[in-house]
Amino acid sequence: MTKPPRGYKTRSERAKTSLNVRMKHTKVKTARGRKIGSKLWLERQLNDPYVVEAKRLGYRSRAAFKLMQLDEKYHFLKSGSRVLDLGAAPGGWSQVAAAIVLKGKKGRYGKVVALDIAEMEPLPDITFLLQDFMDSDAPGNLKAALGGKADIVMSDMAAKAIGHTPTDHLRIMGLCETALEFAKEVLNEGGVFIAKVLQGGTEVDLLNAMKEDFEIVRHAKPAASRQDSAEMYVVALGFKRRKKTEAD
Repeated sequence: MTKPPRGYKTRSERAKTSLNVRMKHTKVKTARGRKIGSKLWLERQLNDPYVVEAKRLGYRSRAAFKLMQLDEKYHFLKSGSRVLDLGAAPGGWSQVAAAIVLKGKKGRYGKVVALDIAEMEPLPDITFLLQDFMDSDAPGNLKAALGGKADIVMSDMAAKAIGHTPTDHLRIMGLCETALEFAKEVLNEGGVFIAKVLQGGTEVDLLNAMKEDFEIVRHAKPAASRQDSAEMYVVALGFKRRKKTEAD
């Protein structure tokens, strides 16, 4: 059984993850060979309370708090659920999900299958696939690893930014749309889909399309998302599995 990271507590106790922490600002000196961009990134990391708290509690990344805060609001992580974590590395979301869903309920034990194009250090009781989600055989590999339908498909995938905002937006929205089509194949009735998007207009069209397949669809920006970032999440609850028709 997967043990939660140090300090991982109940949902009500985790309601404190807003982390209104006052920290002493740490400045980074410019070292020989260190570019100004690297200096600013390191300085931001050292002064980010979520980075500090993630390290203290044993989470792989600050992103763990994003999932916690989404769950605190929408209560989708449940004991015994079967979860697919797309774009999982370094593993923060998988850690949060596993701490809840692997507890089991009424004889049904949960499962977490994670996938990423980047390497991820192993996590207890979590199946990891090293693969690009856009590979043609990735959906089949995920289904085989899970061994059945999913209750939650969550995606923190993001295409590598090139610095051209419209292109970056379209690329991440493309990933989200592909993940959504996959989720509609594998989700149980009543299932949940969560995915990262970027503000820019087309996410509204995506939300409207998702309303045809889910009971509740929401935009959300957890407190752990940096305020200067265009990052947001779509949260879709209550998947409506359609009955096949003769046309299908």
